[in-house]
Amino acid sequence: MQARSALFDLYGDYLRPRGGRAPVAALVKLLAPLGIAPPAVRTAVSRMVRQGWLDPLRLASGPGYSITPKAARRLDEAAARIYRTGRVTWDGRFDLLVLEAPTSRRERQRLAANLSFLGYGTLDEQTWVATRAAEDVDVLLDEAGVRYERFTAAHAAGTPGAMGVVRRAWDLTEIGQAYERFVAEQRPLLAGVTVRSPDEVAYAARFRLVHAWRTFLFRDPQLPPALLPERWPGTAAASFFDRHAARLRPAADRYVEQCLDAGNRSTRQKGR
Repeated sequence: MQARSALFDLYGDYLRPRGGRAPVAALVKLLAPLGIAPPAVRTAVSRMVRQGWLDPLRLASGPGYSITPKAARRLDEAAARIYRTGRVTWDGRFDLLVLEAPTSRRERQRLAANLSFLGYGTLDEQTWVATRAAEDVDVLLDEAGVRYERFTAAHAAGTPGAMGVVRRAWDLTEIGQAYERFVAEQRPLLAGVTVRSPDEVAYAARFRLVHAWRTFLFRDPQLPPALLPERWPGTAAASFFDRHAARLRPAADRYVEQCLDAGNRSTRQKGR
């Protein structure tokens, strides 16, 4: 698990509901159970500041970092999709983007990852499609300096239909298999975590569970039920995730509060 990715998970799942800020000592302590060393945490934090995700600030307990408005929007969007707080509906129309792709391969890859995160699939190198318009897609493309045109599209009568577009834009077979692997890999890891397990163990297990689930934000566009195959594996995987994420949440929250308190105390003691 990379430190930068873990920090996004930490801020999104635990710190955003607590004001989106934390002292450096707490960040280090909260990522330690995941095997992430303090230098890696500090390097990742510095990188996220340069990229506009975090702002340094002086807390009452000492130096810390807070999420930026840009990060808050991204984290809220991710949380809504992770926990499916919004209802997935579809009016039969697609949001269609025609881009002038960046010349740099690295920039193309970054753009593709960001568009995938927002729920877009690719029909070809320049054409992307989604079943719902993402609020941040215009901001994303403008910040990337990408010229584009955007359309609302619907199938004309007599054409193959929406499922043809879906099959071109996303490999649902591969996504379904990934959901099955997720459950198969996570089940034995979670079976040994019970109410008797230390809070730190429950926190680490839940963190890894959410981290693994979060990867589907870049894979699964969360299509409306009408466009999904029967017995969609994502449905069973979502139930599995919900059950264990809720089961481990109380112990994980206790550990987070303990680390935040310890981070505050540690910073105050160093300032004396």
